[in-house]
Amino acid sequence: MGALAWVMMGLALWHFTVFLPDRFWGGIVGAVIGAVLGAFLFGLFVNGLTVPGRGDTHLLTALEAVPGAVIGLAAVWLEGARRSGARRPAARAAR
Repeated sequence: MGALAWVMMGLALWHFTVFLPDRFWGGIVGAVIGAVLGAFLFGLFVNGLTVPGRGDTHLLTALEAVPGAVIGLAAVWLEGARRSGARRPAARAAR
């Protein structure tokens, strides 16, 4: 149940990427993968590489995934911005 809470929190935060410039590596699909993977891995790390069961899942379990989702989104966005920045000077030189 804890893994479900982490993944759902990653998806919930991913919805706010509509307000950011689309520089995600892989576009919006890359953003969802970054948010979900980051939330899951961070939640797993915080809980000592174990997934809380049904009786151990609380509201705080879902909130544990927020930093991971933000880190995952930031990593995918920075990689996309880096890759798009690498292509721009070549396009300007061709003009």
